[in-house]
Amino acid sequence: MKNQKTALMFALAAVACWSTVATAFKLSLNYFAPAQLLLVATLSSAVLLILLLGYQGKLGLLKTLFRERPYFYLLMGALNPALYYLILFQAYDLLPAQQAQTLNYTWAISLTLLAVPFLGQSIRRQDWIAIGLGYLGALVIATKGDLLGLHFESPLGVSLALLSTLIWASYWILNTRNQGDSLASLALSFLLALPIVLAATAIGPGFSMSAWQGWAGAIYIGIFEMGIAFFFWLMAMKYAENTAKISNLIFISPFISLILLKFIVGEAIYPATLVGLVLIIAALLIQQISTSRKPSTPVKTIE
Repeated sequence: MKNQKTALMFALAAVACWSTVATAFKLSLNYFAPAQLLLVATLSSAVLLILLLGYQGKLGLLKTLFRERPYFYLLMGALNPALYYLILFQAYDLLPAQQAQTLNYTWAISLTLLAVPFLGQSIRRQDWIAIGLGYLGALVIATKGDLLGLHFESPLGVSLALLSTLIWASYWILNTRNQGDSLASLALSFLLALPIVLAATAIGPGFSMSAWQGWAGAIYIGIFEMGIAFFFWLMAMKYAENTAKISNLIFISPFISLILLKFIVGEAIYPATLVGLVLIIAALLIQQISTSRKPSTPVKTIE
């Protein structure tokens, strides 16, 4: 049964979760390397998703989905969470969180570009405007407003943050061909990603993870960013009478996130970050104009 008030409550809960994750990423990376952080977060999220599936009586779907399309779900798990979060966490390790999270928000622009070769879609005039505004915003953020000097605090960090958007967009383009249950598909992807992340941790930083702050942050990220926020958003879409009004709530998240970064992490918020963020959000709003020809994808928040 549709209920806009219930949908609003679930959507706000999801936005609240997503608004805290940039802060959680940055604080946790003081104690764990990116691969270590991802290992604990992925395991935490997988456990939560399995519990949610068990509550819904859908555990049997895991075996069914894997039998039907094993290579597809292996690829999905390799992209998200394994490769996507490894690269994103590394970007956070190299950049101020405000830069990494806002650059990551250009994933929807990447999706528009990748939809052309992979989904056979054309780019509309307003899409070109959105692409221009979005990447101008990214350039303002990456250079701290020094557009003429083009000085980047960490060229590698900026490159990784933008690369993460391509991986996330690729994941959702593949997901448009997935007819399986959303929650079961996500749980299966996380389970299949665990061996990959385990290997990355063994080859890279190893398993010396004694700091309780790192464990607390990683578990928080796994439960709230990777797991329960997604469930809340699915429920919001399920109950929504008007999905557009609910989806627009996501634009609250980046501004709350910047406030938390300032007061909890202690980052001074650059004016260029705010200018760039406004440009990126303007680009995303332009993209929402007449979106009937766009691939249907879940909303991805700033991280």
